[in-house]
Amino acid sequence: MSTQTTSTQTATPTGRASAGERFALLRLYLSRGILALAWALAFAGAHENLDTAAITLLVVYPLIDAVSSLIDYRATPDGSERRVTAFNGVLSTLAAVALGIAGAGGVAPVLHVFGAWAVVSGAAQVAVGLRRRGPELGKQWPTLISGALSVLVGITYNIQAAGDGPSLDVLSVYATGGGVWFILQALLLGWKSRQLRTGTV
Repeated sequence: MSTQTTSTQTATPTGRASAGERFALLRLYLSRGILALAWALAFAGAHENLDTAAITLLVVYPLIDAVSSLIDYRATPDGSERRVTAFNGVLSTLAAVALGIAGAGGVAPVLHVFGAWAVVSGAAQVAVGLRRRGPELGKQWPTLISGALSVLVGITYNIQAAGDGPSLDVLSVYATGGGVWFILQALLLGWKSRQLRTGTV
């Protein structure tokens, strides 16, 4: 969830994604998924007290997404997808700063900021997934589902933050889900690449 990479589908003159571009995207998705799972494990053991370690991890998570966006931005030609990638990179960077500030205010402010980021970045992920659907990069269902869930979960986090006894436990669950969806998308993209190589599409 949250973490929003875009496609290089339009990088070739014909608008078709090359094998190299598919591999680059697959590698980016797989790396992003593994990092999300590692973050979830680390945060699960560090968030009981909202101390320096926990706040540092909170800042790191959107920065991972920002770096992923930067990598994809550099590989994407001018167009709507590149603009969404740039927007998401800036958004994630601002979210990292905001989470660092919110951490000093306690659990509720952190949930508010994280939830707002999840809503907007999830919507951007859905937009990019819809643009990326096609014969070379597949139907993008994991990306679309992950983005939609990010929007819904982000709304839920803001509701929880306004209630009694908000908890940061949910953030590890969020990162775990996002990591699984990223890895699934990478696997499906690998399967699509194999189909194209063998001519079984």
